[in-house]
Amino acid sequence: MGKERSNKEMSLTTLAIVVPCYNEKDVLPETAKRLILLIDDLIIKNKVSKDSLIYFIDDGSRDGTWEFIEKQANASPRVKGVKLSRNIGHQNALLAGLHVAEGDAIVSIDADLQDDPSAIEQMIDELHAGKDVVYGVRNLRDTDTFFKRASAKVYYKLLHWMGVHVVFNHADYRLLSRRALNALKEYDEVNLFLRGIIPTIGFPSSVVTYRRGERFAGESKYPLRKMLALATDGITSFSAVPLRLIALLGILVFMCTLALSGWVLWLSFAKGNTVPGWASSVLPMYLLGGIQLLSIGVVGEYIAKVYKEIKRRPRFIIDKITSSIDCSITHDRNRAPNTRNDY
Repeated sequence: MGKERSNKEMSLTTLAIVVPCYNEKDVLPETAKRLILLIDDLIIKNKVSKDSLIYFIDDGSRDGTWEFIEKQANASPRVKGVKLSRNIGHQNALLAGLHVAEGDAIVSIDADLQDDPSAIEQMIDELHAGKDVVYGVRNLRDTDTFFKRASAKVYYKLLHWMGVHVVFNHADYRLLSRRALNALKEYDEVNLFLRGIIPTIGFPSSVVTYRRGERFAGESKYPLRKMLALATDGITSFSAVPLRLIALLGILVFMCTLALSGWVLWLSFAKGNTVPGWASSVLPMYLLGGIQLLSIGVVGEYIAKVYKEIKRRPRFIIDKITSSIDCSITHDRNRAPNTRNDY
């Protein structure tokens, strides 16, 4: 019996929950409490193994977040802490956690508790049903403002129109199998938009829905400026449509210029009542000047991305850890993929 029970425990899924944190001191006590209780409950139900862990990734916080993580890691064997050397942004901090975490299934969730942690049990069930990627999708967003709901809907439609495949109403709450995570590690790009990258992996996937709640404590770390930056990354990292639109715009401007030239000639010779030179100089100058500035800005955004990629700088550097997690992951991205320490 003892041997059978041991084999059963070894066959259970080892779960790792990755939680990126930036100035989340106010909400982390409740987040840690709920996630620890969740893992304990899943262990009792024999859905995950006793080796399941929570990884809190401190993204250069300045409010005592790391001090709490250290304290919690010392108090609970379920908690591991990883401190990054500086603030590198949510997507890179999340990627760092995914690369560090050990386990058969890795769930990423934000620290603010707006994404319902209880949906993780359904994700585990989907994993056991053969799914490698399980997306947490918000089926009700009544706690968000009208502007946020409306702008998100427009943005998802815009991405779809530009050929970027994303899951509607999905952020970064998802489960990845170890196989899916190993495939993700082969994506070596610096300009990260995980919501667009992960659907390109192509393994079997499914959706788990949940109601999006209110932030438990603290303030949102995604103001309008960061939301717009993420939206721009999503478009320019996966679609060349803006560049093609510039070419179409050039054709349109050329045709409009021909029409305007014909109109000016008609006024000059047929009416003879125009101020000499006003239309033929002022209107095209303003029109073409505005279009040129817009086009240069779009092209510059793509060039900036190429510039970041070719420098080959590390996407994250680990400063401190609360356990013997292998830190060799922090620099070398040119080794053979799919080895244990290749992140």
